[in-house]
Amino acid sequence: MKIHEYQAKELFKKYKVPTLENGVATTVQGIEEHAARLGYPVAVKAQIHAGGRGKGGGVKIAKTAEEVTAAAEAILGMTLVTKQTGPEGRLVKTVLVEQGVAIKKELYLSIIPDRATATITIVASQDGGMDIEDVAEKTPERIIKVPISTITGIQGYHLRRVMFGLELEKPVMKEFGAVLKNLYNLFVDYDCSMVEINPLVITAEDKIIALDAKVDIDSNALFRHPDVVAMHDPNEDDPIEAEAAKFNLNYINLDGNVGNMVNGAGLAMATMDIIKQAGAEPANFLDVGGGANAEMVENGFRLILSDDKVKGILINIFGGILRCDILAQGVVQAAKKVALSVPVVVRMEGTNVEEGRRILSESGLKLINAKDLSDAAKKVAEIVA
Repeated sequence: MKIHEYQAKELFKKYKVPTLENGVATTVQGIEEHAARLGYPVAVKAQIHAGGRGKGGGVKIAKTAEEVTAAAEAILGMTLVTKQTGPEGRLVKTVLVEQGVAIKKELYLSIIPDRATATITIVASQDGGMDIEDVAEKTPERIIKVPISTITGIQGYHLRRVMFGLELEKPVMKEFGAVLKNLYNLFVDYDCSMVEINPLVITAEDKIIALDAKVDIDSNALFRHPDVVAMHDPNEDDPIEAEAAKFNLNYINLDGNVGNMVNGAGLAMATMDIIKQAGAEPANFLDVGGGANAEMVENGFRLILSDDKVKGILINIFGGILRCDILAQGVVQAAKKVALSVPVVVRMEGTNVEEGRRILSESGLKLINAKDLSDAAKKVAEIVA
């Protein structure tokens, strides 16, 4: 689960990671009042769940009351488009107003899990304020990676490796080490999948300040963190994904035109791969689970058909827990209820598969049997071509 910058900074304060004085507002008047309280200059920052806000015009520095008003009117209510939002962008409903600061140096700092080494890894660079992907591509030698065993936790030598790699001056080393250790503890305590500060700045007075804050928390661990659950912003949810969550369906919206419904996450990933290999593009990831019933299939159809881009649907089911004839009955029943308007290719394997195929073929609906997964991908790709 992602949270906003201002919410992430609330967690930072809890763990003594220094941030600037700020205020959050949803109106131009509120932004003006926070700026007057903080004193000029201030940064006016759009709050959406995406990076690259500055490049998209979502972050502005204001040195006077007039500039604050202009920035507030420009940012609040804008559709902010960045690399991470896609061309549709995100509507800005909340703004963070933050105190200005004199910057001496900008650094990049993040903590992420590295599944390849089963460690928690610190990633740091002297090139703060830049997209870390660009740094990795152009100057990979300027990125420091320090893996930490989850058994031993963070140690002094981990801190020193990062500090020496960043070529920090002695006056800031002690404070930086404390900040990094606290950030690691936050990462572990809150079951994070990412903590990122870009930039982490050294001020003219040699103080460490988190100028930005991104925190992503493992959704499977949210039952342990009711304070984070309370931070959920429904305005940032994809509407179809939010609807799917009501029915306990695992749905992720994508950009293609082939809707797909699968029982099992691994099988769903393989299905999307083979759709692409056939020359088409998946419109979604939808895992209805091993125990899918007619109601879940019906809800799955509704979700897929609510996407105007969908021109065809591929159902890929392995009948293990769920028998193929029961599934076929559910598909027919659901297709009739939702007034199915696009062709559906069905690939089934497993218990009672022949009976399931018979039910589909005799349904009188636009339900096309496929003999195997390759055949199913080919048929649905031809439909949407």
